[in-house]
Amino acid sequence: MNVIEAQGLVRRFGAVTALDGFDLTVPSGRIVGLIGPNGSGKTTALRAILGLSRLDAGTLRVADCDPWRDRPQLMQNVAYIPDTGILPRWMRVRDLIDYAEGVHPTFDRSRTERLLSKTSVDASRTIAGLSKGMQVQLHLSLILAINAKLLVLDEPTLGLDVLYREQFYEALLGDFIEGDRSILVTTHEVREIEHVLTDVVFIRKGKSVLAEFVDTIREHYLKLTTDAGTNVPGGYLSRRTSLSGVEYLYRDASRAQLQGLGDVGVPELVELFIAYMQSAAATGNEQNTEAQHA
Repeated sequence: MNVIEAQGLVRRFGAVTALDGFDLTVPSGRIVGLIGPNGSGKTTALRAILGLSRLDAGTLRVADCDPWRDRPQLMQNVAYIPDTGILPRWMRVRDLIDYAEGVHPTFDRSRTERLLSKTSVDASRTIAGLSKGMQVQLHLSLILAINAKLLVLDEPTLGLDVLYREQFYEALLGDFIEGDRSILVTTHEVREIEHVLTDVVFIRKGKSVLAEFVDTIREHYLKLTTDAGTNVPGGYLSRRTSLSGVEYLYRDASRAQLQGLGDVGVPELVELFIAYMQSAAATGNEQNTEAQHA
């Protein structure tokens, strides 16, 4: 079962097309990274998924709902943490927990209190008195207690230091992913989330340019590092010069053919991201070049 099914999404703002035939599939029980540069359409896609924005074209189902028409039903099964703090700054932590318990039918107060006991968040303090890292920990503790089928994260660790980022993802993996729950996370910081993803979608100018299981990247992609004068096979995705030599990225190339020309390995996700973004920019090819979720 897929918790998100989006096909051919189009969203225009005057002369600007923010989504231009965008496709996205999020299967149950997966952690999907929607990765793209600033202005690529990530936030517009999230707003449509959350029922906050109409679409001009395309079909979209989220948790078996039409997000725009069935938003009250949708929000019983979907939780959201944005890139900016939205918790009421004047409210005390304990009062916010009381409020969440009163308005959300599936809220598990004991779970929030258990999660907060692992942090430095003081329930007697106001939200304004918490650091940004503590506010994110509080927000996550509330969200994890709702028992949603889908958690949507929009640059969730923006502005946090390395320690808080690590704690955030540790809590996320330890307390949310179980059964058929899914996570959709958007970011342009590829290295930060690579280790938690099961699937990745690259978006550029409102189009998906790659959709791939993270595990199959090792099967499909190779990086050759060699000397500048080496005669290499054509058909590479990208070429760049590094301190180690010249690096070439290939898809579905023969390892045996590349071995002997230099060092052959698997590229990092960030290297693949840069290659696809630069390739799309150079060729003007904004087609949906990959759809590997079969």
